[in-house]
Amino acid sequence: MTAETDLQQETRGFETEAKQLLKLMIHSLYSNKEVFLRELISNASDAADKLRFEALSNADLLEDGSEPKVIVDFDKDAGTVIISDNGIGMSRDDVISNLGTIARSGTAQFLESLSGDQKKDSQLIGQFGVGFYSAFIVADKVEVLTRKAGSNTNEATLWTSTGESDYTLATSEKAERGTTITLHLREDCNEFADGFRLKQIVKKYADHIAIPVLMPKAPELDEEGNEKEAEKEFEPVNDAKALWTRPRTDVSEEEYQEFYKHIAHDFEKPLSWSHNKVEGKLEYTSLLYLPAKAPYDLWNRDGARGLKLYVQRVFIMDQAEQFLPLYLRFIKGVVDSNDISLNVSREILQKDPAVDSMRSALTKRALDMLSKLKSKDAEAYAGFWKEFGQVLKEGPGEDFSNREAIAKLLMFNSTHADSTGQDQSLEDYVTRMKPEQEKIYYLVAESEKAAKNSPHLEIFRKKGIEVLLLSDRIDDWLMSHLHEFDGKSLQDITRGELDLGKLDDTEEDKAEQEEREKALQPLLERVSKSLGDRIKETRISHRLTDSPACLALSEDDMGAQMRRIMEASGQPVPETKPVFELNGEHPLIEKLDKEADEERFDDLISLLFDQASLADGNELEDPARFSRQLNKLLLELAQ
Repeated sequence: MTAETDLQQETRGFETEAKQLLKLMIHSLYSNKEVFLRELISNASDAADKLRFEALSNADLLEDGSEPKVIVDFDKDAGTVIISDNGIGMSRDDVISNLGTIARSGTAQFLESLSGDQKKDSQLIGQFGVGFYSAFIVADKVEVLTRKAGSNTNEATLWTSTGESDYTLATSEKAERGTTITLHLREDCNEFADGFRLKQIVKKYADHIAIPVLMPKAPELDEEGNEKEAEKEFEPVNDAKALWTRPRTDVSEEEYQEFYKHIAHDFEKPLSWSHNKVEGKLEYTSLLYLPAKAPYDLWNRDGARGLKLYVQRVFIMDQAEQFLPLYLRFIKGVVDSNDISLNVSREILQKDPAVDSMRSALTKRALDMLSKLKSKDAEAYAGFWKEFGQVLKEGPGEDFSNREAIAKLLMFNSTHADSTGQDQSLEDYVTRMKPEQEKIYYLVAESEKAAKNSPHLEIFRKKGIEVLLLSDRIDDWLMSHLHEFDGKSLQDITRGELDLGKLDDTEEDKAEQEEREKALQPLLERVSKSLGDRIKETRISHRLTDSPACLALSEDDMGAQMRRIMEASGQPVPETKPVFELNGEHPLIEKLDKEADEERFDDLISLLFDQASLADGNELEDPARFSRQLNKLLLELAQ
């Protein structure tokens, strides 16, 4: 690369995260080194798309009017590979921002996840997606000469780095807009300074790119077999037709997979995809993908997300979030419309009725894609659920019209899953319901262990009734919006007075229970007086078979999980008090009923209440009091 570089030259250090990633690159964590070319061509294609969009409002950016293209060249003697584009290019500030740092949320979490195992760490890098940094897989020195479209020819920037602690920047000159990247190959990577090898890689990874990728024509030979001296000519080596515009029957599985890697900058294959063309009142083409791994910024609800939007094959924006609801933010893909104005902005999109219609249809298509994966490949769907399940649980509260479809996709742990080890769907649960069972029962707890060991399950285990066990942070919120499924209401077993309907005891058993409750009424009043304003009321429990006591919620009270979320976000939380339920058949309750020492009675009741609170996964209101009363009891027993 020749350029004047004596103006405004400076040396800068990489950000810490970039240094660590570059170190991993240089030590060749990728077994498939050829992906560097895919990443760099993909970036060049994005630069061309951005130029075309900016040129809609500023035609001067096209300068000489040349059509977008990518050139892949090489020099076998010098051991270099050169990738050039005539796209949007970068200013000096853009170079510092894009090549000196990694401006992506989740970087710190990514680095914390590194294990030191090369195979595992390479998968993590693929999940993170590093783009330009993949150049250092094959190169020990990288030069980037770039000029932003619309700037003067002497306002180019030359960026140079060996991938170690720093890089240099210099003001330079460049006649054409765009970016030229020169890779000085490592000795063990000289195989890439070969036209046939590079052409193979381009055909494999970039055949679907909508702009031509040019490479040198094979030189002509004279009669003696020597290369004729002539000016180097270039020819396109890719199909250069947008993949989503081709009929589905003409696109191979490998091409779909490579196109996903191109638009998502992901190294993993997608789990599934849906390619669809709509004609009629609205005309658009969509290609939606379901990733295999969650990105590190998945939980940043304000982060960049959405589909790539094209209008009549012209790129408009990279992350158009208007076409899918927030709970489907993990879906990647492309939508190309004939019914939206080319001069569109995010604000205009929000007011366009065509967008609303497309959003509704694309949402249904995405849910249908998930439904087909669930029915055809349970193992793949289990992998999806592990990565994205908690995000999908946001759906019932955000998308009322598709609530039933989303509910069919949800998976839960359950008391039945104890034997299978697999999460269960609501449809699975319904098929196993007892003939007399009218409701779907569930339990929300702080953790999976707390749910499995909850005393609220005792009567259900005794009667063999399956209960869904919910322990994700979002579950309490989810169930506040999901009230029924398949015509059956969902019942929280910790709320209200338990009524099992036709599954309950016989009339004789009920009559016996009523007699026992009447006999224990003085004890209930005594307990309520002892606990005072710590509880709403005391009653005899119909849930317990083994435990002496438990805490229940009133029907309209906020769950403990939701309370914690609101408290953590600084929102005001309404004051609620639990219902204290006693197991009238438990020996400890029978002894308490006979306890004459009021002070000892108060201590025992307080301990019993705190014990029930701990069983629910709650923090104690007064741990010191609990310890003091427990020690006092132990001391009495030791005498």
